[in-house]
Amino acid sequence: MPQTSHPTQAGRAPSAPLPVCTCFMVRSLSRRISQLYDDTLAPSGLRGTQFSLLLQVRRAPAMNLTVSALAELLHTDRTTLTRNLRTLQQAGCIELAAGTDARSRYVLITEAGRAKLREAAALWQQAQQRVRELCGSEEIGALEQLVLGMLPRLSPGESPATPDAENGR
Repeated sequence: MPQTSHPTQAGRAPSAPLPVCTCFMVRSLSRRISQLYDDTLAPSGLRGTQFSLLLQVRRAPAMNLTVSALAELLHTDRTTLTRNLRTLQQAGCIELAAGTDARSRYVLITEAGRAKLREAAALWQQAQQRVRELCGSEEIGALEQLVLGMLPRLSPGESPATPDAENGR
């Protein structure tokens, strides 16, 4: 496991190396990549999260994507998603339609939302290209495969496999 050392102070012995915090490392990378996408998409008026959200809503068949299903698809919680949906709804990019019961809502993309996606698509492509230029296409491809493999393992309700469980003990 990679480790880092604490800086030493005058007259003190160096302290033991600390393990790298996976959460901090992943969040740091996420913030940097998100900022690149946000900066590139800025002329469209969308942030990277909004672009991805609109894209997922557009891909879904009409009246088939509930807020809960979208939250699960995006690996986020309903509260965060609702806040992001409210912004897109106020901008006229999505509509929320009554669901099968009083608590459920369907998420629908509007024509304005489709137009916003078309407007932002070339900028998104620029962001995709730029992150690959900066980090390397092979590294980004490997990162994408790693994330796709890890997300199901870290889904809520999933218990991580232990060596004893894998060996039948």
